[in-house]
Amino acid sequence: MSASTPANNGSRRRVVITGIGVVSPLGIGVEPFLEALKAKRSGVGVVTDVMDASAAPGNVGGEIPDFDDGVTKEAMPKKQRKFIKVMCREIELGVVSAMHAVQHSGLDLDALDRSRMGVDFGANLMFTPPEVLADAVAACAEPLPPDSAEPRRFQFERWGQKGMKMLEPLWLLRYLPNMPACHIGIALDARGPSNSLTMGGASGNSALSEAARIIERGRADVMVAGTTGTHLHPVRTINLGLFGELADGDGPPGTWCKPYDAGRRGQVVGEAACTVILEEREHAEARGATILGELLGFGSACVSQLDATGRLGEAVVVAGRAALRDAGLSPADLGHINGHGVATRDSDAEECRGYAKLLEGAPVPITGLKGFTGNAGSGSGVQELAASLLMLREGLIPVCLNHEFADADLGDLQFVSGDHRPHEGKTVFLNLNGTRGGQASAAIVRAE
Repeated sequence: MSASTPANNGSRRRVVITGIGVVSPLGIGVEPFLEALKAKRSGVGVVTDVMDASAAPGNVGGEIPDFDDGVTKEAMPKKQRKFIKVMCREIELGVVSAMHAVQHSGLDLDALDRSRMGVDFGANLMFTPPEVLADAVAACAEPLPPDSAEPRRFQFERWGQKGMKMLEPLWLLRYLPNMPACHIGIALDARGPSNSLTMGGASGNSALSEAARIIERGRADVMVAGTTGTHLHPVRTINLGLFGELADGDGPPGTWCKPYDAGRRGQVVGEAACTVILEEREHAEARGATILGELLGFGSACVSQLDATGRLGEAVVVAGRAALRDAGLSPADLGHINGHGVATRDSDAEECRGYAKLLEGAPVPITGLKGFTGNAGSGSGVQELAASLLMLREGLIPVCLNHEFADADLGDLQFVSGDHRPHEGKTVFLNLNGTRGGQASAAIVRAE
């Protein structure tokens, strides 16, 4: 097999993308999302709806505009709308993105064999907002005299009798990371394989990989695959702030996140969900579907030290090479890389050291989407893949927004700077995401 011949053109079933549903700071739905990308318009701004205030400097983040329970209600089948009351915002984002993806794909659900349709979805660990637990926690604190200046201590032995009773009965169901897949499966009556992945920023490509393998093995013809997630949350934002990873800019908020730029100062928090409809190629062609792209290969890795410090750069190399082998391609076959690019000093530098080894001198341009959206953790990966796919169909590689100049820490690499770049006929790209813990996941896609 030559280096330019995709391995999945052989005996294994070919998997294509026929629908995209995106819920993003750039807008809800493919058209507003693509329009904002083409216009180089950032979705990062001062947060007004999700939180009144947060640990993020200036309360800046990538917030999804005009999203509330009404959006979810409109997207869901009527008989499932009662379930909205047990969905936190992250779950709602995922469900809405899946419903939009099905609509975008043109699938006739009534004509499908539902036993041949499955769901594979990724999510962050979902944290309960502090205000939901406040009264229950306060009830379990040790009593002190009114004039005492001592802090009240939480008494664990009181939780079962006092605290637990103050929580809403279905509290846990609102924050379980497997619930997006559950609600999507119920809403679509998808009776095929179903699974949930919780791998932080690496969830997206991994969910697509597992879904594609299910189709390749003949266990399903259609898979609903995606991710949802947020870092725009009081607990998560405090966590990132403690690590010193949050950007604090002095210009418009939309310029604060600078992936791979010499002036990068940290990440901006965001929220997002994105779903793609995967089909076996012959199944999609038989129903006359518009094929947006084909999945060619996948790879994943986790590299960390004995003290659990992640080594993202090494994981990038392992995951990227595995994806290239799986696709039967060489680095020179790639038209671009859509990278993790959270815009922190150390993470971007380590990631780029990995790209330098992976590319072996091939002049492959690198871009990143987080200047447009902020970092949504698990919600970012599929959204970024969708951005590359949609822009390539417009003849363009998306710009790495807010990137002007690279520094020596990033090595001798090419970045898509200033404006979108014509793809010049190279429509195969590598989508790569990672985590602070040293996980990386990679997907290679060809736009059609």
